[in-house]
Amino acid sequence: MVADRGKKSKVSDRTEVEDSDHIDTELVLSIEKLQEVQDQLEKVNEEASEKVLAVEQKYNKIRRPIYVKRNEIIKSIPDFWLTAFLSHPALGDLLSEEDSKIFKYLDSLDVEDFKDLKLGYSITFGAANGVNHEKKGNKRPPFDESFFSWFSETQPKDTVEGLHDEVAEIIKEDLWPNPLKYFNNEADEDDSDGDEEDEEKGDDDEEDDDDEGSDEEQEDS
Repeated sequence: MVADRGKKSKVSDRTEVEDSDHIDTELVLSIEKLQEVQDQLEKVNEEASEKVLAVEQKYNKIRRPIYVKRNEIIKSIPDFWLTAFLSHPALGDLLSEEDSKIFKYLDSLDVEDFKDLKLGYSITFGAANGVNHEKKGNKRPPFDESFFSWFSETQPKDTVEGLHDEVAEIIKEDLWPNPLKYFNNEADEDDSDGDEEDEEKGDDDEEDDDDEGSDEEQEDS
């Protein structure tokens, strides 16, 4: 009986080891298959990125003459960029009183992607006196300095390193596509419309509560 128990124990231990090896093998195979699928996805994503870049480059060429035409029209509108910047909820706070005086001479702003989109883009400010300021790096102005310190290449590296170029992104992605919206203060109007809708909704909710209260009073009576 003791010998039989010993044999059974050895067989049981061997079975557990075999089962464990089987599970480990299946796990390894599953991970390898998963990696193959992930590699396929990465390949498709890379192809998609290249196609997206190609399409963006195509439409950048189409947009370019339209932007040039728009810039020429803007030059005939006094204080256009000054007004647009001051009306922008984020950019307006960056302009000091001295900056505003300089912006009065600003008659052109241009944002242009590099031919290789992966390299980024440039932002160029042009003044009526022919002086241009161009920005290519990733720097943003501290709030207590001039807006134009953003263009300075002499800023200490430790104050710039690791900072996301929020100003450039705001100009490129928000202001540049439709500066007329900010020149006309349409952004503020959109916000006020939203506030009015919220107020009206709140008033409606209060009226509904009052109606429910009056209904309950009638039932009690």
